[in-house]
Amino acid sequence: MSVTIRDEQAGDEAAIRAVIERAFAGTEHSDGTEADILDRLRADPIPLLSLVAIEAEGMIIGHIAFSPVTISDGSAEWWGLGPLAVLPGSQRHGIGRALVEMGIARLCEHDAAGCVVLGDPAYYARFGFAHDPGLAFPAAPSPFFQRIIFAGATPQGIVSYAAAFG
Repeated sequence: MSVTIRDEQAGDEAAIRAVIERAFAGTEHSDGTEADILDRLRADPIPLLSLVAIEAEGMIIGHIAFSPVTISDGSAEWWGLGPLAVLPGSQRHGIGRALVEMGIARLCEHDAAGCVVLGDPAYYARFGFAHDPGLAFPAAPSPFFQRIIFAGATPQGIVSYAAAFG
């Protein structure tokens, strides 16, 4: 399946919401607030990297967001990945992979030190994410909270996501 990845643009919001809601509908790990989190991230004055995957006819079929996180040891330039969503009928065609890879490349271009994610270790390991017991997100089971380091020292401490995550 051929897709184009680009930055979110004004007017994409409703299509992105639909993708997120359909992708997370009925999944056991979802509380149904993922689209609301993205709306709150957009309204927050913090930086946001928001990318969409568009199929050949121009329909948005995937989305990924990255937002800054803080780490209790003071490590700077760390980001959190999420949410990542691909329409159910378009999953397992490499679209999520393309979104993650483009997002990571963009973070590296902007001198990010690293990124954290709360998700399936088997999925995110292919991008270099790994669980690190020295880096914690208390609201999540530890093997599912992972990090990838792009530059600098390995951080140690508690990670806090943007207020939009609740």
